[in-house]
Amino acid sequence: MGYAIPVNSTKRKRLNLAKIDAREHGGLTKEQGEAALAELAAELGELQELLYAAGTHALLVVLQGIDTSGKDGTIRNVFSHVNPAGMRVAPFKVPTELELAHDFLWRVHQQTPERGMIVVFNRSHYEDVLVARIHDLVPTSVWRGRYAQINAFEKLLTGNQTILLKFYLHISKTEQEERLLAREQDVEKAWKLSADDWVQRRAWDEYIAAYEDALTKCSTANAPWWIVPADRKWFRNLAVAEAIVAALRPYREGWLATLKTRGETELAAIRAARGEHR
Repeated sequence: MGYAIPVNSTKRKRLNLAKIDAREHGGLTKEQGEAALAELAAELGELQELLYAAGTHALLVVLQGIDTSGKDGTIRNVFSHVNPAGMRVAPFKVPTELELAHDFLWRVHQQTPERGMIVVFNRSHYEDVLVARIHDLVPTSVWRGRYAQINAFEKLLTGNQTILLKFYLHISKTEQEERLLAREQDVEKAWKLSADDWVQRRAWDEYIAAYEDALTKCSTANAPWWIVPADRKWFRNLAVAEAIVAALRPYREGWLATLKTRGETELAAIRAARGEHR
C-alpha cells in the first residue's frame, strides 16, 4: 500500500476531497520520509536509464494542484537523480492565439513523450475543465464534453506504450494561505508573487468542485489519478516518488531483456566486422 491515494476508476462515486487529510504523513517522521525519498529517487534514476536505453516505452507524469501546492518542488525533488538528457518538463500556461485556434488537445499532444523519454506536465490539458469551467471561457456544453475527449486521448497514449501517471497535489486552504504569506516575507521568492493568486483563491470552492469532477470522471485503469496529501512537502515528494517507482518496477525485466538481446546482436555484428568466427 503506497502513500498516494488512488482514485477508484470503477465505482465512479463522486470524490470528496474534504475527506482526505492534506496533512497526512504516513506514520513517518520528516527524517524517515526524506531518507526513504533518497532511496526512491536513486532507484528512479536507475529505472529511467533502462527506460531511455530500451526505448520501448515512454513515461508521462501529470502534476495538477491549486496554486502553491508544490508542482515545481515535486519535480526538483522526485527527479533529482534522473539524467536530464532523458527528461523534459512541459509547463502549460495561458493558450496562445494559435493554440486557441485549434482543439484544446492540439498543444498538449505535441508535448507528449517519445519512447525512451520522461515528460512531466506542470499543469496540463486538465486546465480546460478547470480554469475554462470556472471562468466561463467556453460554454458548459463544451467543457462537459471534454471529459470523454480527455479519456479517449489518454487511452490513445497508453495504447501506444506511454505509461501515464496523474497526481493531484492536495493542500488545505489554510496551508495555501500560509505559503502565500510566506512568499511575501522571502525576498528570494519575490518573483513568485502574484496578486492573481489571491484573486483565484476567492474561487477555492469552485476549484475544488471542478477538481472533484475531473478526478472522478477521468481516472481510468490505464491512466489513474492519484491524490497526494501535500501540506507536508517532504511527504508529498515521497508519495509521488513511491507511486512512480512502483509503476515502473514491473517493466525492469522486460527492459533488461531488450537490452541484452540488442547487446548480443551488436556484439555479433562487431565480431563479423572484424572477421572473427565463433
